[in-house]
Amino acid sequence: NYVGTSRRYIPGPFLVSISAAVAKLCVCDLLVAQCDVNCCCDPDCSAEDFSLFTSCSVPVVTGDSHLCSQKAAVYSLDVEANPPERIFKIIDQVNPSIFCIHATNYKQALYLKSPEIPTPENFDRLLNEFGGATFSAEPDTWNLDTDAQNPYGVPVQTEDAFLRLPSPVVSSWCSDVNPAGWKMHLNPVFICFLSVFQVNITVQSIVVQSLNGMRTLLSSSDVLRLPMVLGELCINAVLGVNYHITYTDTGEIIEAAAAFVLGAISKEALSIEQSFEISFTQENTQPVLLSGNPGYVVGLPVRAGFRSSKHSQLTILHSTSTQDCLAAQGARAPVLFGYNMISGCKLRITAAMKCQPLAQTLLDVLKGQSFPEYVASFGNSQAQDVLDWVPITQLHISEQVKSSCQIPVSLEIEVKWTKYGSLVNPQARIVNVTATITSSTLKQLPPGRERIIPIMSSVVFTDISLPAEPGYKAWPTINIKLPFDFFYPFV
Repeated sequence: NYVGTSRRYIPGPFLVSISAAVAKLCVCDLLVAQCDVNCCCDPDCSAEDFSLFTSCSVPVVTGDSHLCSQKAAVYSLDVEANPPERIFKIIDQVNPSIFCIHATNYKQALYLKSPEIPTPENFDRLLNEFGGATFSAEPDTWNLDTDAQNPYGVPVQTEDAFLRLPSPVVSSWCSDVNPAGWKMHLNPVFICFLSVFQVNITVQSIVVQSLNGMRTLLSSSDVLRLPMVLGELCINAVLGVNYHITYTDTGEIIEAAAAFVLGAISKEALSIEQSFEISFTQENTQPVLLSGNPGYVVGLPVRAGFRSSKHSQLTILHSTSTQDCLAAQGARAPVLFGYNMISGCKLRITAAMKCQPLAQTLLDVLKGQSFPEYVASFGNSQAQDVLDWVPITQLHISEQVKSSCQIPVSLEIEVKWTKYGSLVNPQARIVNVTATITSSTLKQLPPGRERIIPIMSSVVFTDISLPAEPGYKAWPTINIKLPFDFFYPFV
């Protein structure tokens, strides 16, 4: 049994008085069968031990801090006594907060009840009792306020119910009551076993899968086929559904389509696997592809953008066959995560060229017409998640000489990333991006003379999650001591 926030268990049921319970609580009692120094509530300390204390490390011990009125055990030292002795008393303490519990009339909250262990005899009962509630909710419990500023996750409503996607419950079996959340992209949504699912949405495509896994795309004139028994097989069973919903800038759904994967099931099969996906696209816009879920995937583009609209990509100069910088304007290549890249061009300078227009042209060649301000820290970062976007730090390096003309000659982008999450399945997360522009002095050429200058652009990815020690392959560790109540209320 457990009492309050003092993080100490007391034996026996809650039949003892509150005063006695508080008197038995002691948060500084850490040593077993030994007296802890300056711990005035330690039952292992004797009067001789108390006479050596300099102060009480924990002067007040209370029960549940959420109660409006509670008992408190107060400890102090009488240093004027010879020898010094401990003073102990029980007082009534009033909680000044207006948000407090007047009475603990819910008896089940006073102790931690051990969960019932599933057995072959009670498994079906436990599944019916707890299986559906974990992944479902009654329609009237959802917030259907369409005027909300960010209505993400609100269920998509159909004519008579909600658009529902099967989801796994506590076992591998499916629950059909899980509603699809508005603009909550799920790719893939769920992998679960056979369940009945009916939908009245425009059929976009139908793919038929054979028993050996071969797939065939049916012609657009085919209608959705119904399941039927053919000998030892059940054909046209739904193996997967991919929904695509198109909406306007005001949030109105204007199109909904579904792509089906149908297949055959052998009579010997005890269960089959189904997959369900849903995606949302705004009208007159192109869908933004993710670069990982959640962490970046090597070889996929680094997502970037701006403060107002963060849908874009991080790009660098794309080399052309002519290697002419002035002809390479607008040719860009996406920065692929994990790939160190380098490109460049050659600039032919004549005496007739003006400094300032040339410098601006080279800057556009290196950075592009619209260099992004932010980079997504994860491959699936959404635009509305402001903290998921890393600002790009821009640095400018120029020669420290007195010159009337400085032109940019290189752009170096360093992307620092780290492994995030579980050691078993670490996810790549970008934590810092630095773009450095290096300028060089352009000297005035004599009339009729020409000069060729190389212009370079590069990207380097640095894994900062690796430890600094050479040859050490393990993940870095932090030498810290967890607080004694870190796992509260579990043992």
